[in-house]
Amino acid sequence: MTNATKPFDALMDITARPRTVFVRGEGSYLWDDGGKRYLDFIQGWAVNCLGHSPPALARALADQAKNLITPSPAYYNDKALVLARALVDKSCFDQVFFANSGAEANEGAIKLARKYGSLHRGGAYEIITFEGAFHGRTLATMSASGKKAFEPLFEPKVSGFRKARLNDLSSVEELIGANTVGVMLEPIQGEAGVWPASDQFLKSLRALTEQHGLLLIFDEIQTGMGRTGKLFHYEHAEIVPDIMTLGKGIGGGAPLAALLATEKASCFEHGDQGGTFNGNALMCAAGLAVLEEVSKPEFLKAAADAGLFLESELQKLSARHGLGEVRGRGLLLALDLKLPIAPAIVAQAFETGLLLNAPQANTLRFMPALNVARAEMLEMIDGLDAILTREGAARRVA
Repeated sequence: MTNATKPFDALMDITARPRTVFVRGEGSYLWDDGGKRYLDFIQGWAVNCLGHSPPALARALADQAKNLITPSPAYYNDKALVLARALVDKSCFDQVFFANSGAEANEGAIKLARKYGSLHRGGAYEIITFEGAFHGRTLATMSASGKKAFEPLFEPKVSGFRKARLNDLSSVEELIGANTVGVMLEPIQGEAGVWPASDQFLKSLRALTEQHGLLLIFDEIQTGMGRTGKLFHYEHAEIVPDIMTLGKGIGGGAPLAALLATEKASCFEHGDQGGTFNGNALMCAAGLAVLEEVSKPEFLKAAADAGLFLESELQKLSARHGLGEVRGRGLLLALDLKLPIAPAIVAQAFETGLLLNAPQANTLRFMPALNVARAEMLEMIDGLDAILTREGAARRVA
């Protein structure tokens, strides 16, 4: 089937995509239907934490599909129970609700916080979020987000979200009022260009929320599951949030997400929350396979070491080309290009068989598999180096 006869128009046109069709993936590589190989440093936006089609995940899905896919959320299934227990045992939380996407998990976190406010804070419902934040694409999570492009869309938005500035504690304190129930943030703002909250800011934010009796909600959709060198990012700051959301990496490519809460914050009553596919046995089997691998101390150390190596190589690349800072932590990194050339770099990289992401016009973001090999990182650096060299030469001629 040629590109001319492929049914591209059957899919809603919701984003600009090259007319390339991927048919196979293995580890850090993808292949299109013409046999061309691509080195993938996007990995589904930090979704494929073990790379494409990892054998352990493929086996878990195939084996579970033979036994039970879902008995309906009206009943328990063994895989959901085991995965929930494992997440509780490996975190500071007491209870888990499974969902299908990060946005759904964040929506659940917002609902849980508002339920807490209705029960324990006189009906308080406002949640302080942050400029530049991205929490999802439901109406509530878009409203919680601080993404400028969302502001004119789908009005009227859901009310009750006030925006502070990341790493500015006074901007949070100024917004706290009688209607405030919690503070919600990404430890690293990915879509904004990989802007980390400092560990000290997170410690101070925890102290501030405790002082005012507010819930602290960590959106770890992108930072969780080993992405920043620890299983969960809150561990870097040595604090205990009240609520955390997981997505992306928890399923390793399968649609799975989770809402975790401490006993204090777990206040849903029967009928408050649910979902037809939530916590089904098939997806929870996938989550168990991923968690078993990612939570190994040696795996986390290797991922942290890989992040340090990639950061060092990006810094050398930046110095060679007179670019800006390298931001982020672990294997969630960004390179500041200092000029609005990131989309052009991404397009050129694609043509050479290298998949990169530009969350902002002047920024490249790197989200490889957590088990990415050093040789693959150097292959990416070499490819990007060649593109930047050509780009620099073209600008000098111009």
